[in-house]
Amino acid sequence: MLTERQLLILHAIVDDYIRSAEPVGSRSISKREDITFSPATIRNDMADLEELGFLEKPHSSAGRIPSQKGYRYYVDHLLQPHRLTADERLDIRSIFSERIQELEEVIQHSARILSNMTSYISLVLGPEMFEATLKNIQIIPLSKGSAILILVTDTGHVENQTISVPESIDASDLERTVNILNERLVGVPLYQLRHKLKSEVGHVLRAHIQNYEQIIGMLLPSVDLEKTEKIFYSGKTNLLMQPEFRDIEKVRILLNMLEEDEKMNQILRTPHSGIQVKIGQENKLEAFDNCSLITASYSIGGKHMGTIGILGPTRMEYRRVIGVLDTVSKDLTKLLTRLYQQG
Repeated sequence: MLTERQLLILHAIVDDYIRSAEPVGSRSISKREDITFSPATIRNDMADLEELGFLEKPHSSAGRIPSQKGYRYYVDHLLQPHRLTADERLDIRSIFSERIQELEEVIQHSARILSNMTSYISLVLGPEMFEATLKNIQIIPLSKGSAILILVTDTGHVENQTISVPESIDASDLERTVNILNERLVGVPLYQLRHKLKSEVGHVLRAHIQNYEQIIGMLLPSVDLEKTEKIFYSGKTNLLMQPEFRDIEKVRILLNMLEEDEKMNQILRTPHSGIQVKIGQENKLEAFDNCSLITASYSIGGKHMGTIGILGPTRMEYRRVIGVLDTVSKDLTKLLTRLYQQG
């Protein structure tokens, strides 16, 4: 159990190190207005905190830096989340008030807001397409022999791709096909589209379209959607502004990890609501040993749909990041719920 004095000194050291990125000495701590102890007393408590694992002494420096255990204690017991100013809240809400209609655009927008406001890397995990249902389908002719197939989901995601149209299929066939598909497939989960098209819808197409087999053959590859989640990033170059990442090899390893979609999906996918903080080795990835990841969930129509997060050094401005992330996640949920209800 830490004493009140040790708690005050630990708090001061974490705050000073986050600000300066330099080891903190007893003399600098003693000059703080909120500290009334002598440098000798502070040195003794710093030594005790180091022995308990809350502080580390880098190389031959006389100062100390927080350990991962120290950061963990700071986040869990000492930190008071930053209260955004009226101007900061206004900036976020004015950005979200722009006329944005597509889910993907909203997600990209959120990633940019987070990286700009925190100067770290932002990560936004989009809704899992596997759980989305079909809201609307369109087939728009482009030229002879080709058309664009557009799938709109209940979450606002738009999936489109160019398809080849057999010469035997004319515009009236495409129109009848679209009507039948919207009548029979709206509300069906995306992962069931292929099965529904081959079984139930196939019989209906057969009764109304002469070349129904060619229609089915044209559509099947386009509705064979895999279970995927998409991660949007912003601010990757912000790493280069942090003293901890002057080592280019560290940056390379970290950036390579961000390209590992499957691993990043596992890290960001969380059943928990609210703010989650993982510090250093808690992330269980060697590339993130010197990083902290703070995440929050967002929902659509009351249903948990994805995760937004901030990745930075363990010497992160936890107070500010948690405050910004909490506000953006709530405003993102409100915007997406509004779009969902409008749809």
